[in-house]
Amino acid sequence: MHLKTNSSLAAVLATGILFIAAGCQEGPDPSASLTDASESRAAEPSNEAAQPLGRADASSNVVAEVAKAKRHPSERPLPAFSGVGLDGRGLSISSFIGKRLVLFFYNPDTVEAGFAGDAIAEVAKLRQKNNFNIVGVAMGASHPKAARFANEKLFDFQIFDDSGAAIAGKLGVRSPAAIFGFDEEGYFEFGMGYFTKDAPDPAGIAEDQLREYLRLPKRVTGTAGQLDPRPTAPTFSANQLDIEGDFDLASIAGKPTVLIFFLHTCPHCHAALEFLKEQLAKLPEAQRPELVAVSAANRPSAVREMVEQRGLEGIRIVFDRTGDIMETYGVFAGFPDVFLIDKAGKIVHRTQGWRKDRDPALNRMMITKIVGAKIPMLLNPKGYTGSDVCSVCHELEAQSYEFTRHATAYNTIVTHNETRNEECVSCHVVGFNQPGGYSFNESPTHLENVGCESCHGRGGPHLSPDFVPKDGAVKNYESVCQTCHNPTHSISFDYATFRPKISHVAIAQLSNEKRAALLGDDAKPRDVLPKNADYVGSTACQSCHPSEFKTWSESPHNRAVETLAAKGKQDDATCLKCHTTGMGRRGGFPENGKGEDPAHTDLASVGCESCHGPGGNHIAPSAKKLGTIVSLADKCDSCAILQICGSCHDDANDPGFEFRVEERIERQRHGTIEAGTGKPLSDKPTAQRYEPVRPVEGAVAHVLRTLDSEG
Repeated sequence: MHLKTNSSLAAVLATGILFIAAGCQEGPDPSASLTDASESRAAEPSNEAAQPLGRADASSNVVAEVAKAKRHPSERPLPAFSGVGLDGRGLSISSFIGKRLVLFFYNPDTVEAGFAGDAIAEVAKLRQKNNFNIVGVAMGASHPKAARFANEKLFDFQIFDDSGAAIAGKLGVRSPAAIFGFDEEGYFEFGMGYFTKDAPDPAGIAEDQLREYLRLPKRVTGTAGQLDPRPTAPTFSANQLDIEGDFDLASIAGKPTVLIFFLHTCPHCHAALEFLKEQLAKLPEAQRPELVAVSAANRPSAVREMVEQRGLEGIRIVFDRTGDIMETYGVFAGFPDVFLIDKAGKIVHRTQGWRKDRDPALNRMMITKIVGAKIPMLLNPKGYTGSDVCSVCHELEAQSYEFTRHATAYNTIVTHNETRNEECVSCHVVGFNQPGGYSFNESPTHLENVGCESCHGRGGPHLSPDFVPKDGAVKNYESVCQTCHNPTHSISFDYATFRPKISHVAIAQLSNEKRAALLGDDAKPRDVLPKNADYVGSTACQSCHPSEFKTWSESPHNRAVETLAAKGKQDDATCLKCHTTGMGRRGGFPENGKGEDPAHTDLASVGCESCHGPGGNHIAPSAKKLGTIVSLADKCDSCAILQICGSCHDDANDPGFEFRVEERIERQRHGTIEAGTGKPLSDKPTAQRYEPVRPVEGAVAHVLRTLDSEG
């Protein structure tokens, strides 16, 4: 936890705005002093960075602390504050740190607070499943008004009573409604301070922005499971630079269009505009798309000066005087923001920010595609290219990929607060620590998730034809999958069962309903324990594993039926399934058994075999000991062991367990043997965590426009 009383959130926003003006998706300009600082830190690594993650002492019931690198100077912690809630109880913001945090400031007397409040209310329904907190700050209005507003919006989270605006003043909040996001340690992640009144669905726009920042599933606005959900480009009218009359996007319907939102002071915008002008000029006039540049700042003289200085004459430039065009297109995370629109008026590609090392090539490919010309294959010859480049030509594969868990793999480790854990990150990004791949220092968003090149190699078969081994003439993808879906991370991984869930062909052939179900929230944990042996009871384990048996016998697992008896449910079959061992299985607790029947005492608990699987094949006199029982000492807590625990510790019975799994497992941990070796458990590190260099990002377009208009 890092809470400081001498920080200003207004300063945080100002810092974020500076990054946006420089092309915030990439962080600071390479010549900026912040990069110099990061290079200095990289050259002289701190002793606090990259320390091994040791196993906790099982007897202490305390999870081992993970050494972390120092925060980058550009990162800002949330200032500490406390006060009284709308319910009259004392509140301290420090009590909410430990999960990602959304802080919602609102003045209930304003229209903007209504739109923002509707968005917050919808997102609040997802916070338990996605492991984040929401805290409200009702500012500048009486307690009754603030409470009435909260009741009308059905807020079910804690809200500070800031009627005197003391907290808002301390943090420099002046907007009638504002939303800020912080990571699990209280460091600033994003900010939203402008909520349009005139867009068709202002609350929906705000909700979409918030979902994107928090990496939540997108709202389903069309047909669920649809393979080609490309949206229609919204039409608009706007004043033009040095041309009489408004420009109407509908006037060029049927013609491919390149739409770029820019800020005239942004060097990355200059680079994007110069590239687009040059690239479009190379196309035959009959094929050439219309280039429309939307200025975020309503300053014609300054924009005209930029055009003259950069040689951008001939580009149609319009002004978004009210910010409504940007809100309609969801432009809220920085500039430039480039949309490619095909002849049918569909948005086929979007580029947020501008990276000179990859965006020109990607946009060149996409532009040639929308005009019907031959697409050049512009892969990165020295590194990883990214799935978005593959999607230009492999459109169906890209669309089906969006219905796989691979497409949101990085979100999983964000939700579990593991984005600095090397072991976790390595299998949730592309090319981890490989030349041109994902690294903690770079953290390129286009290499997040399990992408095309994770399965098909760097550049796919075009650059890595031998990446996938062959069995004769058939490619053996199973061996590729097993590099991550190994026994440590994926218990009982079965390639034949899993492949249809990521097969492009199989997914494309599904109905919309079945495709939507692939990403449904009601998927149950798999039963990963073996089914080819009899259950024998925990007493059979005692002679060979006395230490483990003693730890288990003193644990709540051994008293699981007693907890049911205290509630009068010791004979409830639904409850007994998770409070006994092997219920209904061969040798397990009988399906119609009674919880306190002395004939089944050895199985009337959450016994050894509940976690390690049936032991019949393990205890046989001539049995091979290794491999006949599920060893857990070498398994990943958050993925492999959670598959076992999660079958009972689910949202219905133990909400939030999946995000506390490591802590809860430490209370039960009793292993003394290194799995698969038969040797005593070593103290070697199992993973390392690193602190990435991350610039402050995500200040809001409205604040940026305000500062810009003020010079």
